[in-house]
Amino acid sequence: MSMTHHTSAISADWWDYTCLDKALIDEVARLTPRDLGRLSRPGFRVVLYDTLEDFYLAEALEYIAAWRQSTDDNPVGICGPIGPTEQLPLVARIVNALGLDVRSGHFWGMDEWFLGGAETPVTHPLSFERADRELCFSRFEKPLRIPDAHLHFPKADTHPYRASWTAGVRCAVMQGGQGDVKHWAFNDPLPRRGQYKSAPPSAAEYRKLATRVVELHPLTIAQNARTSGGGNISLVPTQAITVGPVETWLAEKVSIWHAGAHDNPFGQRLTAFMIAKGLADTCVPMSLLADHPNVQFNYYRGGLGSCAVEMH
Repeated sequence: MSMTHHTSAISADWWDYTCLDKALIDEVARLTPRDLGRLSRPGFRVVLYDTLEDFYLAEALEYIAAWRQSTDDNPVGICGPIGPTEQLPLVARIVNALGLDVRSGHFWGMDEWFLGGAETPVTHPLSFERADRELCFSRFEKPLRIPDAHLHFPKADTHPYRASWTAGVRCAVMQGGQGDVKHWAFNDPLPRRGQYKSAPPSAAEYRKLATRVVELHPLTIAQNARTSGGGNISLVPTQAITVGPVETWLAEKVSIWHAGAHDNPFGQRLTAFMIAKGLADTCVPMSLLADHPNVQFNYYRGGLGSCAVEMH
């Protein structure tokens, strides 16, 4: 489906959700939490949780469910985000408390910062690999730990990471959060330049993108400063390495977790509505999941907020 696109209200040099038709924007803003729960359809499920404890426990249990399917002969993995991170210590606690042998399991990190021509080292305070290891994998009891060879983190040389997706390991689920710019991982909208100066890429073109180094939308840089850097925008790199749609479509299920801490009330509604209605538009990269056969959006009910105008 083709849409009319306007100039971005955030940056005229980029495509993003503010380029969408106003009628769609207004319709989304009217959605109530009850409406959101009714957007489920075959291939797209909306689940709402009443407490953050239940929300993050359910997210952690997706790791456990994936790894319990894994054997040495038929390894299974999960691809997971840094935003959110609250599920990661819970994963380690469950593995240790139950003494689960998950050594045949695999894990793919979704993304990493790119700085100075290379991936950020694990010594960098914002390193995603560092967060995964410190919050989760290094907390496993040593006899239960997933081997380093089974932990796949994207690097500036993307070839080993890309190859790990087609090396005989089944990805049971790709988890993700949703950023202000409506991305999963760092699949941001593209800049308005070159062949995309007058129109954004088609969904089919965007779907061909694999793990790669990307330039980040200004909104993504500002958001990561807010959520991870105390608001210090100068600390946040302007490029990153991200898992792509190509790898995303290799995952049997895509599970997105909205706690209300990353994207806002409008954004949480927009992507669910577009996926439910089959409106795939690369100004809203998350909407491309309308074409994935098994997507689940998970919401903390208390984080849904309202799109009503409130002066603060």
